[in-house]
Amino acid sequence: MKNQSNNKRFLQLSPLMRAMGFGALMTMTAMGGVALGAEGHDHSAEPDNKPLTQESTLAQARNQSEDHGDQEAHGGELVLSEEQRQLAGIRVGQVSSQGFSLAAVATATLVVDRERTVTLAPQLDVRVLARHVVPGQEVAKGQPLLTLGGAAVAQAQADYINAAAEWGRVKRMSQSAVSASRRLQAQVDAELKRAILEALKMTPAQIEALESDPEIIGSYRLLAPLAGRVQQDVAMRGQVFAGGTALMQLTDESHLWVEAQVTPTQSQQIKVGSKALVKVGDFSLEAEVIGRSHEIDSVTRTEQILVAFANPGHVLHAGQFAEIYLADNNQDGVILPDAALTRGGDGDWQVFVEEGDGFEAVEVEVSERQRGMNLVQGLSPKMRVVVSGAFFLASEQAKSGFDIHNH
Repeated sequence: MKNQSNNKRFLQLSPLMRAMGFGALMTMTAMGGVALGAEGHDHSAEPDNKPLTQESTLAQARNQSEDHGDQEAHGGELVLSEEQRQLAGIRVGQVSSQGFSLAAVATATLVVDRERTVTLAPQLDVRVLARHVVPGQEVAKGQPLLTLGGAAVAQAQADYINAAAEWGRVKRMSQSAVSASRRLQAQVDAELKRAILEALKMTPAQIEALESDPEIIGSYRLLAPLAGRVQQDVAMRGQVFAGGTALMQLTDESHLWVEAQVTPTQSQQIKVGSKALVKVGDFSLEAEVIGRSHEIDSVTRTEQILVAFANPGHVLHAGQFAEIYLADNNQDGVILPDAALTRGGDGDWQVFVEEGDGFEAVEVEVSERQRGMNLVQGLSPKMRVVVSGAFFLASEQAKSGFDIHNH
């Protein structure tokens, strides 16, 4: 009876109290749900260690576009963040004012720019005491490359210290105390000994330091004379090299040369200073003809021309094969790679032009296609056209429902 009385009192609680109890129960349930969610294992948060592919990077760029809303639409313009551009592999090139011919093509090879390349070959016997760089490393001007020494190095340094001291003594003497021939001999001897150290690739600062601190003779650090990449590195620690042996080569890869073989017919149209288009894989770069041999090879019956171009980012390297498209003033249109072209919603060819911070689709006409390159009409000189990553922009265009004819 007591239990029944208690139950009856509970059922007779005011509606307000019962509502408060129900609210507390809902609050605890919600908190419990949060706790369970926090304790649960979120597989989507785990890092993905799979290697990146073109498909995966494009998917990542799309996910960022959807998740973060970094892409905006302004009329028919697509605006991407810098990170999305990199993930989608978007590269932009400027439309040339020079016409090129798809028929006038020559095979070529990338080589180092000899104006920006130096071979390090000390002119005396040297021993490699220490190494400070590795092959392929990018170095700054003045950075230590090797520590060199040996008997010949020590002798040359000692000879310079003595000759410099003698020239300093004679120079301080009055003209009446020393003959002009003796004065000249001392000066010439000091300059000769200095030139020998310079032939060892010692810097002026290193040479001057010998005079103030003779105890450092016997070794020196070979410093980089320019900023570039370490190539043709043959120096091994402890190895002795004869004078004149090349120890390594430094190359500034921000500019490269191209050696191309052209037929006599093609060479008649080539002038030093004229433009050329260099194609290496998916990369197409405008270049300039800087020289030609004016000699026909007896075996290949071709003439060699030399073309120079800027290589920003050092994306291309000496030794790669290339194709050269020669200038043609009678050609109407520009040459673009396959990667620059996509189909619009109506099936017509289109390219994407960089406009400020965004990209806008422009319809073009393709009049000729050969070897992955296209002769395109409908673009103005100096336009900045997407030459890689256009497929990603086309997919974003289709997803956003842009109509190229409504621009």
